[in-house]
Amino acid sequence: MSPDRVPFRAAMIPVKVKGVGMDLSRNPLLLLIDQEEKMVLPIGIGLSEAQVISFKLGGYLFPRPLTHDLITTVCGHLGAKIMKIVVNDVRDGTYYAQIYLEQADTQIVVDARPSDGVALALASGTPLFVTEEVASHSLPFEEVVKESVEEFFDYDDEDLEDDDDDDGNDFNGDDMGGKTLH
Repeated sequence: MSPDRVPFRAAMIPVKVKGVGMDLSRNPLLLLIDQEEKMVLPIGIGLSEAQVISFKLGGYLFPRPLTHDLITTVCGHLGAKIMKIVVNDVRDGTYYAQIYLEQADTQIVVDARPSDGVALALASGTPLFVTEEVASHSLPFEEVVKESVEEFFDYDDEDLEDDDDDDGNDFNGDDMGGKTLH
């Protein structure tokens, strides 16, 4: 797809990467959170993208440049600055992003997958935004935290009352249900 030279004008909300987690089917989720930590936007991503983002968040340095590091370097050598990454649309459950570049006073907007845009933002230190329309698909932070804790421990009140019964339903510190949220 050729770069679009007409900037997208929509109200934008600054976000940061909270982490990478898993949905109930064990598919990777990118978790974007607003600056006030009131909303979480979960976006399904691929496993390799989840690994790269997790490594970037952890400060891991690769001996050779990854694609996102390479793009940052190429832009620098061409005199283009990566201005911002915007998750700008959601259609049929698929999120879309745009990379805003500036070169010689010309703004260039390039279509991207959100996972690639986020990895590029992490590699280059570029600000990350979502549009208000995309933010309308977010969840309240407290709801996500509450659900994560409940899923992590995976027990109910009956399990606590019936702890001397050997039916296998008791809370067991070794069996956390395989659910993690990084």
